[in-house]
Amino acid sequence: MVMGVDAARKEPIPAPVVDEPHGAKQETAVFAGGCFWGVQTTFEHMKGVVDATAGYSGGSAETATYGQVSSETTGHAESVKVVFDPAKISYGTMLRVFFSVVHDPTQLNRQGPDVGTSYRSVIFYTSPEQEKIAKAYIAQLDAAKVFPRPIVTEVVPLKAFYDAEEYHQDYAEKNPENPYIQICDVPKVKALKEQFPELFKDYTGRK
Repeated sequence: MVMGVDAARKEPIPAPVVDEPHGAKQETAVFAGGCFWGVQTTFEHMKGVVDATAGYSGGSAETATYGQVSSETTGHAESVKVVFDPAKISYGTMLRVFFSVVHDPTQLNRQGPDVGTSYRSVIFYTSPEQEKIAKAYIAQLDAAKVFPRPIVTEVVPLKAFYDAEEYHQDYAEKNPENPYIQICDVPKVKALKEQFPELFKDYTGRK
């Protein structure tokens, strides 16, 4: 059973009509879509992604720790900061993967077995261009009724990103036999490989 992903979906959702032109400089995007272990490992398996870091966004620096965020009282969302090369992959393509295989954007304040606002679906944009592309894509998908329910993903400006503790980084790669990873996260990487083979790359962890 795939947690947080439409297990019946075999084809990727439509590509965004509005997207950015290829750029020369690296760009940063921040996504929240449930437990950051699965979000991180999925993006790390994408060509054009330079780095992906698990962390927290949406709250203050003082409470940006796993223990405090897990109390569901800090306002943070488990998030992943993705540095990517827009000459190799566009922001719109990353959004397409985010909505296709990373998580279920119609689940409010939860993903699969994980419940709470720290698991909410959020796009933290880092530029007006990202905001425009994200909002246009959500409107496009909702209008086409791609999902059986409306998308609940928030689109808000990134105020700050706080790196998660080191043991959370590359957790899926370090703990491949963990039952949670097997049930919730391995299927996401498999879906990426099946639905977007042209984007898939092998990843075994940070050097």
